[in-house]
Formats: sequence, C-alpha cells, structure tokens
Amino acid sequence: MRALIADDEPHLARFLQQQLATLWPELEIVCLAGNGVEAAHAIATLQPELAFLDIQMPGLTGLEVAQGIEGPTRVVFVTAYDSHAVEAFEHAALDYVLKPVKLERLARTLERIKAACAPVQADARLALALGRLLALPTQPRLRYIRAGQGELTFQVAVENVLFFHADDKYTVVSTATGEHLIRTPLTELAAQLDPEQFWQVHRSTLINLAFLDGTRRDEGGRLFVRMRGCQRELPVSRAFVHLFRAM
Repeated sequence: MRALIADDEPHLARFLQQQLATLWPELEIVCLAGNGVEAAHAIATLQPELAFLDIQMPGLTGLEVAQGIEGPTRVVFVTAYDSHAVEAFEHAALDYVLKPVKLERLARTLERIKAACAPVQADARLALALGRLLALPTQPRLRYIRAGQGELTFQVAVENVLFFHADDKYTVVSTATGEHLIRTPLTELAAQLDPEQFWQVHRSTLINLAFLDGTRRDEGGRLFVRMRGCQRELPVSRAFVHLFRAM
C-alpha cells in the first residue's frame, strides 16, 4: 500500500513517517505534503490508498482536503482537537490519531486499516463528522473581514463577498470590486458565517447565495456555478452537487 502524509510542520511529518516505518515497513510513503493544496493535488495525481492529514494546514485544512477526494483514498486525520471535537470523529467512525502521535494509538489505527478489505465509502461519515464539528460552540457571526494590503487595512462587509476561495497559503476574498487575501482557513470562516447564506460547494470554495446567478453542466456532467459580478465559473465538487437539486 501507498500513503501520503500532509502536515505544515516538517518535523512532525518526518516523525510520523518514522513511526509508520517502524509499525508498517511495507507501507510506501509516496509524498510528504507541506500544506493542504499540495496534499489535494498529490492525492488526485497519485491516488494513494492512505492519506494522513493534519487538520490545521494553510490553504486547505485536512477536512477540506478530505471533502474533495474523489477516489478510494482512505483518510486518517491527525489532530490536536479537544475531546469534544474528537467525539465527532468517533461517532462517525473515522480514523484519527491525536497529536502528539503515540506509537500505541497509531498501531491500533493501522490494525483497523489492515483488517479492512472492502473499499471505504467515507462521504456520509465525513459529512456527519463535519456536521458535528460545525455544531460545536463557535464565535459570533462574522460581519466584516479585515484584509491587509501593504500599509492599508480594508474592512470588507461579509454581505458584499461573492465567494471565498482557498489558494495555497491564503484565502481569496472575492467581491464585485476586487479581491483581498487573508490567512483564515475556510473551515474557520465557515464556522463563523451564516450557513443559510454561505454554502460550501467545493473543498476550496464558499459562495454567497445572494450572488448566485445560475448553474451549468458541461459535457462530462460536472456542475459549475455562475456568480453575479464574476466572470469565471466555479466548479462544484461531487460531494455538494445535491445542494442544487432542489433549485
């Protein structure tokens, strides 16, 4: 089997690689990704059987990377979340290990993975875990986004945002008049935005329904959304297509 490790702290990624080499010498580590965007690209390209994803990464979080996986890659979350968040993973029967990673706990996770013969259908379980995580106490709803540009700091009203898009180490805040870059991950933003107003349509995209102009399917059946005031179309990942069926 082949595996990918994604962590923005290289020493932790190498430590996990060493532990895996001890517990499962036959496991081939095909990539050490340093951020979520790199991990998503590597998973789509290499299609490893396993992906060890740190939850908090720049660009895309581990949860967002997992949402966008289209193939059979099985995900193991590596998390420093507290007990309430961990309970969400346990209820959804998702594999996870806590930071700092302990050899005994990792060994139990690997035994479960080795014993599983059938491909894992994780979409429903991941959705359940995300739902429980987002149900945890959060900060008040965002009204403004603070975005720095050189010596200037802009106050962008959330109601004027067309969409948020994760791009490498930053999140792009797109409005009808331009774009701003912030470092807040999409999962953090989603927890502070009104879920009735802002929909996640892709692992890297949140859209403001107030500016939704329409949808389009291409010849391959892929769905795209068109936003008022924006020239380009935004792809909708398979995990979120159901949101538009009633429209």
